[in-house]
Amino acid sequence: MVGPMPVSYRQIAGVSLERLAALSDGIFAVAMTLLVLGLSVRASSSVHPARPLWAPGAAGSERVVWDVLRGLAPHLLTYLVSFLTLGIFWVGQQTQLNQFSRSNRDLTWIHLAFLLGVSLMPFSTMLLADYITYRVALAVYWLNIVLLGALLYVGMRYARRAGLLKDDATTEVAAASERRIIAYQALYAFGAVLSVFSTYLSIAFIFAVQLNAAIAPRIWRLDRF
Repeated sequence: MVGPMPVSYRQIAGVSLERLAALSDGIFAVAMTLLVLGLSVRASSSVHPARPLWAPGAAGSERVVWDVLRGLAPHLLTYLVSFLTLGIFWVGQQTQLNQFSRSNRDLTWIHLAFLLGVSLMPFSTMLLADYITYRVALAVYWLNIVLLGALLYVGMRYARRAGLLKDDATTEVAAASERRIIAYQALYAFGAVLSVFSTYLSIAFIFAVQLNAAIAPRIWRLDRF
């Protein structure tokens, strides 16, 4: 009589989509929260005058506050861009997970690598904010986006080949997800190239692409992307 086949660790590791989704939500939440650290305002005696506000000359200190806000402009800009970036990729990953019937060890590690890219976003954001006119800083930020998009694409391709998609997740549905990733990565790459002329132009284009990803299907009906 033949006994049951032995079960390998590989067969039982990383099979829970629910735990993967929960971990993803937590890491995205932490990364989005850490982004705001770049907006910290340093306390200064010039910002908080000892004289009452109605005293002569006290109103002049208000200009210091405006100077602080102007100095924070690059950080605020990159914060908005990165918050949108993480929001878009969170939606993309959750859309993928909803198409999977189950997971396995390899798919779980692909998404863990994706979450590594998510956790790097606060670093690349602060680097870009501090050196916003430097092409190298923008290139690092763009490579962070490339990492996120590439791993999301690899995850969908692997799930298709491994037969991990739900029965109602047709080939056309998976292809649409992959096509969207490729299209937007191409646009991000074009935005990075624009840094040759101006990093601000590059950031503005990337921000426009992100707005398109967030609201275009409702406003411009670009459903194919």
